Amino acid sequence: MAAESTSSSWVKIIHYAIYALLAIGAIGYMILKPPFVDPMSDPEAAEAMALVQTHRAQQAPTIRQAITDRVKGLSDKGQGVKLQEWRVEREPPNNYLVRVSIREQVTVEWFERNYLWRVDVAKRTITPLTIPASTVMPSNERDKDAT
Repeated sequence: MAAESTSSSWVKIIHYAIYALLAIGAIGYMILKPPFVDPMSDPEAAEAMALVQTHRAQQAPTIRQAITDRVKGLSDKGQGVKLQEWRVEREPPNNYLVRVSIREQVTVEWFERNYLWRVDVAKRTITPLTIPASTVMPSNERDKDAT
């Protein structure tokens, strides 16, 4: 009987230790979480994302609307499509990279289309870094950014 109570007390201690480690890990993550998890904690990152999303697009009022229209168009055709979440990350010294991806089902396989822009918040300039990103921007602005 004594051996059973000793073993059950060890089990309880192990359970409490696991719960304590999980709690410490959660608190540590909340304190030290990387900025890409919550880009809006950095006001310039939030501004960079807003600059890209609200920038004039070639076939829609904004870039965000153009990408949303593409996803909706593919979905309406019955094609599998997944819009990934918009992300922003700081790029030294004062630039930000804003990215979004669309996964499109082509027959049996999936194709990923990556949109990536470099944003200089101070100068309020947006430079497309991928071909899909440049195709949604007006052609006269692509020509200016290429020079």
